[in-house]
Amino acid sequence: MNAKSASGIVVRGTVVIDVEACKGCDLCIEACHPDVLAMTTDMTNTRGYRYPELLVGCTGCRACADVCPDFCFQVFRFNEPKTWTSEGGLQ
Repeated sequence: MNAKSASGIVVRGTVVIDVEACKGCDLCIEACHPDVLAMTTDMTNTRGYRYPELLVGCTGCRACADVCPDFCFQVFRFNEPKTWTSEGGLQ
């Protein structure tokens, strides 16, 4: 289990990623201040591009959406922060 999937992480938001629209430019990975986006290493979309995956701990800051040239991100911010636990998911 990596540090981003450990129990007790505060989650303030989430993103939905359109992996089929992604061209694997890595701009979102560099822009993500909470460091919760990771580029796939062994998976590609139908066009052959690697794409980002969301890890636990998103703050809903929109940095990924702001830098994405292909509009692959929908960002959602929770009204109240949630806690992620490995036993029960978001609570």
